[in-house]
Amino acid sequence: MFITLEGPEGSGKSSQIRLLYDYLLAQGVAVRLTREPGGTPIGDEIRACVHNVQNTAMCPEAELLLYSASRAQLVWEVIRPSLAAGMVVLCDRYYDSTLAYQGYGRGLDLTALRQITHFATGGLKPDLTLLLDIDVEVGLARRTDGGVEMNRLDLETVAFHRRVRQGYHQLAAQEPSRWLTIDADRPPDAVQTDLRTIVTQCLRGHVNT
Repeated sequence: MFITLEGPEGSGKSSQIRLLYDYLLAQGVAVRLTREPGGTPIGDEIRACVHNVQNTAMCPEAELLLYSASRAQLVWEVIRPSLAAGMVVLCDRYYDSTLAYQGYGRGLDLTALRQITHFATGGLKPDLTLLLDIDVEVGLARRTDGGVEMNRLDLETVAFHRRVRQGYHQLAAQEPSRWLTIDADRPPDAVQTDLRTIVTQCLRGHVNT
């Protein structure tokens, strides 16, 4: 089963997916944790480039293609082999981030983005996508107050991040059978409890189908 976590900046995805991974391991689940961009040596090099705050001259099209290149390598090297081995794959971001950030946020053509994404992934879709939703100002304040190193996209305008969040809402509305939205503006333990409950139920249903 392929499960992705998505959300705007400061939603707590990376912390929550690590806790979820540890929980599933403790339950005896064969699980693989990975992330986007990155997750492979090649992808990590791309991540360093695309997130470098000094790369202010990067155009939206180049940004999109770099993310897609990292994604193609991750699917080929990590995700598909893990799924073929019967593992559960947890991924911190996947192609929905491109639709939200480069599509809704940057304004690139969504039809073109979907075609590029299909090529990069070979059409591999998540079975379940969990959207950790949080108000933009609250999420950005978390990033700043938490002393987290800011990447190039973190430093975009509030208006950009609002478009990204709205894009996520639209994506979730378009595929309600795949998406579940979780209020991330709560104590981390409460968010984690919801994630564990949802994923455990989905894994049981997946096994029984």
